[in-house]
Amino acid sequence: MPLSTDTTSASAVAEAILLVHGRLFPGSSDTLVRRLLADVDELFNGRYFDYQAVDIKYHDYRHTLQVTVCYVDLMAARHAADSPPPISARQFELGLAAVLLHDTGYLKLRSDRTGTGAKYTFCHVLRSCALAASYLPTVGLNLDEIETVLGAIRRTGPPPAGVNPRFRNLEDQFISSAAATADYLGQMAASDYPDELGILYAEFNESDDFTGQPAHRRTFQSAADLASRTPAFWRKMVKPKLEQDFGAVYHLLDAPDGTNSYIDAINRNMAIITAAAAAAR
Repeated sequence: MPLSTDTTSASAVAEAILLVHGRLFPGSSDTLVRRLLADVDELFNGRYFDYQAVDIKYHDYRHTLQVTVCYVDLMAARHAADSPPPISARQFELGLAAVLLHDTGYLKLRSDRTGTGAKYTFCHVLRSCALAASYLPTVGLNLDEIETVLGAIRRTGPPPAGVNPRFRNLEDQFISSAAATADYLGQMAASDYPDELGILYAEFNESDDFTGQPAHRRTFQSAADLASRTPAFWRKMVKPKLEQDFGAVYHLLDAPDGTNSYIDAINRNMAIITAAAAAAR
């Protein structure tokens, strides 16, 4: 499944996830998995209550599917490694809910007619949690389960200064680490990642415009600036977070020879980005 599922097709992703779920948890009901997949598809396509279809170009439905596929790959790899403690079918489903809902905070209400969902970049994690908190009780999750999902969603965003995350158990810690790891690996390993950086910059720029950020306080001054700084972002920020903050769970995806298809794909993308930045100087 790693990097082989067509994330431009929601039906292909759903089929792959259901196949893995059935293999990992034989005899378990897949009712909640099917419901989550169907509802999120409705949500991103503007057919769910008061939400418009996604109108953001980088953190779009495909991004969510990329992250979801990576999360399922991590869960399958952990199961194959027989790592303790075992993750139950229900816990798998809670993590699945988190990755499917983690960027719904970019979606706009039908009454919101200005700009795109990119303007909510600065608060999208909070908005994702709010949507998840109102949706999850409708599919039967209890308060403890909802907190597990919200905790995993929160870990996909920047942590509050000086605040260390707390977990009820090791299973919750792993689920949230897997969700956050998948958020980075799923997008950065995509074959079109180098071509998408200009779109990502446009999202940051729209958010900065919306919040009135002056030029000197903006993280990136141009699309070229973002692209040129991306390899260092991978080496100095993302990789240490994967290792330290998220428990190095990405190593579950290592092959017996030590290679890792996600890391290898990211390294190829960084080489492409580096070469393009050098050629543009």
